[in-house]
Amino acid sequence: MSAHQRRIRAGRLWILAGIVLLSINLRPAITGTAPVLGELRARYGLDDTGAAVLTTLPVLCLGVFASLAPPLARRIGTEPAIVAALSLITAGIGLRSLASPLALYTGTALAGTGIAIGNVLLPAIIKHRFPIRTGTLTGIAMTIMAASGAVAAGLAIPLDETIGWHLAFMAWALPSLAAALLWVRNARKAPRSRRIAPASRGRHARRPDPVPADAEPTGRLLRSRLAWAVAGFLGAVSCTFYVLVSWLPMILQDYGYTGSESAAMLSVMMLVGIPFGFVVPLAATRLTDQRPLLLGVLAVMAAGLGGLVLAPGQAWMWVLVTGVATGSAFPLAIILLALRSPSPPATARLSGMAQTVGYLLAALGPLTMGLLRSATGSWQTPLLVLLALLVPKTVLGLYAARPGVVHSRLIATGTSPDADTTLALSSR
Repeated sequence: MSAHQRRIRAGRLWILAGIVLLSINLRPAITGTAPVLGELRARYGLDDTGAAVLTTLPVLCLGVFASLAPPLARRIGTEPAIVAALSLITAGIGLRSLASPLALYTGTALAGTGIAIGNVLLPAIIKHRFPIRTGTLTGIAMTIMAASGAVAAGLAIPLDETIGWHLAFMAWALPSLAAALLWVRNARKAPRSRRIAPASRGRHARRPDPVPADAEPTGRLLRSRLAWAVAGFLGAVSCTFYVLVSWLPMILQDYGYTGSESAAMLSVMMLVGIPFGFVVPLAATRLTDQRPLLLGVLAVMAAGLGGLVLAPGQAWMWVLVTGVATGSAFPLAIILLALRSPSPPATARLSGMAQTVGYLLAALGPLTMGLLRSATGSWQTPLLVLLALLVPKTVLGLYAARPGVVHSRLIATGTSPDADTTLALSSR
């Protein structure tokens, strides 16, 4: 092997390590809050609305700030944009660890903003750097995200009891800081042609390389029904996931389970989905048509949510079933971003659009369910609403999972094909 080949291999290993560390930090800041929500409410005197806002805020940030990722990556480069995302996560985790309600909400918003940018850039950098391993690496990333989220939820109560919730929150700033430092290294080694040279450096400043057509800013992507279907499916799937992450411990406590038991169930729900986070994206990339896979996942979800409504005394079993469903549905929605786009730049823009729309929809979930619980005095109505959400989830998912990609001309130039040509059908 030549020295040049060794450098290329080493560079790919550094990027792979960066993907792993980025994935680790895209869930704990969210999932580690719900188990200690009761203590936060008592400490700061939060009412139902204040608690609902706190659980909604990170998801709302995922939607509001996801659209920043593609232009930020075009402006400073993908690797520096990831550094910025991880820096925001670190700063947000540190800030919300301070003993102040303002710091709690502000830090949560900062961490949510960083997660939003990281969420968008993760599938794009995987497809760009490892185009023939997109399914495998997406599955690995989803597995790591699920595992880190489950660990954060499972350790929340033990850490709170041993070192207090302030330090329990602060502990998660360490992996995000380590990830940011690693991506600083990757950003420094990134090809110079991917960075934009400032015009102020004079006539001798190096001009950036020409940008491919499909790397231009998004044109009329919002006119694509396929893009909307992907976004809507991601939003519906995320809504269910974040409602459960935000409120499952309190739902189970209302059913008579202790705080430790409910936190353990939330952790188990995420842990049981870990292998499916790897298997589902890999299976999806090997299928020409992902609709049968989609229907199977949604059937399992219906069984889990229905069980929590009809037989809450068997909550452990239904939590396991729901974990399989949520552990499969979200990775399926994420891999569809890559499968429904024709190139890495298109993946970044479709990811940004879908995550903006999808997470804005998903942000309604925790807040709405919390207000429904406050109005009805029971979790039965919110759970029934989650069951009803399966209907639009199925309709949107069937459209998003059929073979095809968003037309590259639509992404690149803003061309407005009619409804019958928005999709560039292909056998994948």
